[in-house]
Amino acid sequence: MDEDDMDYLEQADSDDDHGFEYSDDDTDNDDGSQDVENMYYKAKGLKEDEPEDALKAFRAIVTSQSEKNEWGFKALKQSTKVLFLVLQRPADALATYTELLTYTKSAVTRNYSEKSINSILDYVGEGGKSGKKKGGVGGKGSVKVDVEVLEKFYEVTREALAESKNDRLSTKTNLKLAKLWLDKKEYTRLNKLIRDLHEAISAGDDSDQSKGTVLLEVYALEIQMYNETKNFKKLKEIYNACLQVRSAIPHPRIMGVIRECGGKMWMGEKKWNNASEDFFESFKNYDEAGSPQRIQVLKYLVLAHMLVGNEINPFDSQETKPYKNDPEITAMTDLVDAYHRREVHTAERILRDHKATIMDDPFIRQYIGDLLRTLRTQYLLDLIKPYTRLELSFLARQLNIDKDEVEEILVGLILEGKVEGRIDQVGARLELDRHSALEKRRYAALDKWTTALEGVHGAIASKSGGSGGAASERMMMGGGFEIMV
Repeated sequence: MDEDDMDYLEQADSDDDHGFEYSDDDTDNDDGSQDVENMYYKAKGLKEDEPEDALKAFRAIVTSQSEKNEWGFKALKQSTKVLFLVLQRPADALATYTELLTYTKSAVTRNYSEKSINSILDYVGEGGKSGKKKGGVGGKGSVKVDVEVLEKFYEVTREALAESKNDRLSTKTNLKLAKLWLDKKEYTRLNKLIRDLHEAISAGDDSDQSKGTVLLEVYALEIQMYNETKNFKKLKEIYNACLQVRSAIPHPRIMGVIRECGGKMWMGEKKWNNASEDFFESFKNYDEAGSPQRIQVLKYLVLAHMLVGNEINPFDSQETKPYKNDPEITAMTDLVDAYHRREVHTAERILRDHKATIMDDPFIRQYIGDLLRTLRTQYLLDLIKPYTRLELSFLARQLNIDKDEVEEILVGLILEGKVEGRIDQVGARLELDRHSALEKRRYAALDKWTTALEGVHGAIASKSGGSGGAASERMMMGGGFEIMV
């Protein structure tokens, strides 16, 4: 018994007898139903080994019924599956599916018809992969379907649902199609469908609590589209709109998608702290949903964490600790350890040795330059501490980079005030102003001391009145304070 029968039995079991008594006249009908049932299961037994004969048997069931009933519906459902998954004839499968939709109005319950439609659209959308796993019916791998035929499957579904006024399933069908266009990178079709979904949501009942949830699902598709097309202006607009939706109980996977795209947006703006926060929220949502994407987002979280320059290990948190020893994560764990120890050469070796788990991701690869620059900057600051003068060529050898890149890093540190000194471009040296820095700290300390004394004097003067205050002022003025510099 496959999932088709299980679905039907579930809906049949829900239709209780309620104590009706049946007359003897029903005996003939029962016998006829039994014959059709035997024909159906005999046809099912031919699906894998003799699919053409199975199709003829299923068609015989449909034509033998004077009225549309559940056996005709089930026969058409099986025919659609055989044509699409086994014989790989999507156009013929579309024809039987279109005929099947005419049975949904009266032949079967709404619940069973919805399950059947969703099942068919799932394996159609995934090119036969999901159907092969679930139904035990397999062809020669993924089915190649023309985009026009694929779109037609969803178009006839929407037309049938519009006639039956099943708005809920119609919206779900449009969301499935939108996801399909996103996966196939059909952005023009996707953009049009997203506009239609927004119009349907706007026209819906404001009291419907699911309205906000559906809106977030649409936003999740939209934000992925803008992320992939690099339209960061629209991405930020949708991201902010997502955060304003309040009356929604979205699936955690949806929020994982939104937060992941938000993190990527902040990374593009080099706002590492914001990116780290969004990636963490995304990871938690994916983890709750059981999505494998949590591993990839955890890598993004670790990357953003290092770019922030945070000394706290990201794997110390309760949520991330269980994944510290995951084979896909161990390379990032080693990279974090190298970062905290300021071992730039170790970090470079890890990046070379774990190309598959780190560098093969185009998003991570995009920011490895920023990560290495941050690490080299920290290493350089530690390296120059004991010296007053260093050759740029020496620093270049220590960092294993070009002399020009060393000079660029040093210029940035000097401009940011993190290094007190200057670059002698003629002699190609870094000269540090150790004494100058000491003098500045000394005068800054004296300035603080003077400010404190003035504050004490002001407090005494305000508390003293008349001659007492004047006497105090003369005593302070004549006290002979002398600051030696």
